[in-house]
Amino acid sequence: MARSVNDPDINTANTKVLEKNNVGKKKNVGNKGIDLDADGKKLTKPTTAANTKNGPDCPPLGLKSLRVDDSQFQASSYQRMGLGPHRARLNIQSGIADGDMYDGAWCAEFEDQNQWLQVDALRPVLFTGVILQGRNSIWSWDWVETYKVQLSNDTETWKPCMNGTEEAVFDGSRIEPETPYLALFPEPNVARWIRINPQTWYSNGTICLRAEILACPLPDPYNIWQHLSEKPTGSTDNLDFRHHNYKQMRTLMKSVNEQCPRITRIYTIGKSYTGLKLYVMEISDNPGKHELGEPEFRYVAGMHGNEVVGRELVLNLMQYICREFRRGNPRIVRLVTSTRIHLLPSMNPDGYETAYEKGSELAGWALGRYSYEWVDMNHNFPDLNNIMWDAKENDTETVKTANHYIPIPEYYTKEDAFVTPETRAVISWMQDIPFVLSANLHGGELVVSYPFDCTRDWAPQEDTATADNSFFRWLATVYASTNLVMANPDRRICHSEDFQQHNNIINGGAWHTVPGSMNDFSYLHTNCFEVTVELSCDKFPHASELPTEWENNKESLLIYMEQVHRGIKGVVTDKLTKQGIADAIIKVEDLDHDIRSATDGDYWRLLNPGEFKVTAWAEGYFPSMRRCRVGVEAHATICDFALVKTPQRIREILAKGRRLPQDLQLKLRALRLRKLRASTRAINQRREKGRKARGGRSVRERRSFRGPRLLTPLA
Repeated sequence: MARSVNDPDINTANTKVLEKNNVGKKKNVGNKGIDLDADGKKLTKPTTAANTKNGPDCPPLGLKSLRVDDSQFQASSYQRMGLGPHRARLNIQSGIADGDMYDGAWCAEFEDQNQWLQVDALRPVLFTGVILQGRNSIWSWDWVETYKVQLSNDTETWKPCMNGTEEAVFDGSRIEPETPYLALFPEPNVARWIRINPQTWYSNGTICLRAEILACPLPDPYNIWQHLSEKPTGSTDNLDFRHHNYKQMRTLMKSVNEQCPRITRIYTIGKSYTGLKLYVMEISDNPGKHELGEPEFRYVAGMHGNEVVGRELVLNLMQYICREFRRGNPRIVRLVTSTRIHLLPSMNPDGYETAYEKGSELAGWALGRYSYEWVDMNHNFPDLNNIMWDAKENDTETVKTANHYIPIPEYYTKEDAFVTPETRAVISWMQDIPFVLSANLHGGELVVSYPFDCTRDWAPQEDTATADNSFFRWLATVYASTNLVMANPDRRICHSEDFQQHNNIINGGAWHTVPGSMNDFSYLHTNCFEVTVELSCDKFPHASELPTEWENNKESLLIYMEQVHRGIKGVVTDKLTKQGIADAIIKVEDLDHDIRSATDGDYWRLLNPGEFKVTAWAEGYFPSMRRCRVGVEAHATICDFALVKTPQRIREILAKGRRLPQDLQLKLRALRLRKLRASTRAINQRREKGRKARGGRSVRERRSFRGPRLLTPLA
């Protein structure tokens, strides 16, 4: 329940804000201290706009999250539709070219102090503050430096926001346009409409801004305003809906493990640059063991540390599965007993902690995206695409060119290779477990992209299909069509691209080329199919949005996991000994991408419905062919193979003339992996010695040595 503006607690808090912001200047209510507490010390808690030490705890109105509709914006003037008032949303991104319908701010047509941006809250609320940014543009630098605020209940009479007896002037952007600046009002104000009135702006630019507004809802016991407000949002699931820092994430995972010890196991796959462990939650009816014939699935979240929706969804998912399994939910019981599930909530914990310190409204678009070493991990995996394409161009007999299990390049295994410890850990993880299906959870858009991410000949945009293009499109469609927001035909586009015209799925290369992506590496180096899911327009939504994000994605997360049971599966064995054959090649006719059997001889080949001619072959064995029919049901067709050994003389004859025998390819792949792991151990040992020599300084202290870097990357 919102408190009255006469509440003594509010007045006390506002007095502190006023004192803090009026040091050395009576009239200007500043925000240069958003990184400091009331005593001038660096904040150690996340400085979200709705979690500051001073003032009422009010959430964002919803400009950034798109809860505020375009029709709720008005302005005194605007230069053109692409710079209209509806573009005045915090963190909104422009298109590549200025001048289109999707520029990155509201920009006034005239440069004077009579310009304003107006937002209708649809009902009376308690306004407590404004967050401002400049214009997002590759070509233009524009921002508002100071501004006033007016409020109204009828749009006829406007009351200025006061600082004592004088009209308050608030600080906006400084130096550059991307950093969000928070200004809390000296006193909260109840109103329905709010105006931001720029007073000064960047001297070499013009009046342009992006904004978020902080406002607490007021009680409405008689539902007077219900017809104007949006439909109720949230979730009926009783889950831990909040942002979890590293310590809180560990606590939650431990709690799930304690509640469901029979089906869960927590393990680590490595450490981040600063020493934070990469925790994984395994969910299975036999945790800790690969069961013959049971497929392995993974969700990876937080590759970009500031894209936090995936992290929280994965944490919610493990809570939900545990609870529903205990309740006997048939769907969840079936999923857990037939699938080994691995959930990595935070691949980039260093980046997340950086963004978390600022908070959901003040982290901006890029802070925390990169690793501690400023590496984009989705460009940090070996580029196997061009190795394969170059080999095919130089090979007249394409049968000799590997289309799967391509070894890591030699340069990538060296100690001085620019490979993050997090990337090394994930690659090693991929080798240890025979994953079949995966999704890489991102944020900042609403679309599902599928391989290949890297284009041929370095084209910036080009549809670059895999041999399994039809199945990848199916996987992407399964997620997108069951996501409540993506499936809504009336939804607003996030930034500048309309993915609804593609049914909310797109080939990665057709969107923008990404050499060294995890999706492509997973497909070409292992048996695992992987897509990227852009979960939300808002990379770092306020905690109050998390229940809605869970409801939007819950069914998608579950049904996508169930796709691991499509296609064919079986065991490749020695006909005489009945033992499983590892690394047997499974070749489907007319599909130029093979897969391999796991250590015990079991395999899984994801396929759409149809009838397929399938051949199994292993070094030293005669090939065996079967016709396997895949139905529309969501369970795999069993296609086992029993192979007969070839005599020694035949093996020698077959080996002649083959430039790279299959066993040599496997040996090279294993050798490169051993080298990568050896270099990783050496690097980790040096890093650990360095940490001890520095006295074990905290992550935050070590981070303070790194200077700021301004980046505006793609989603």
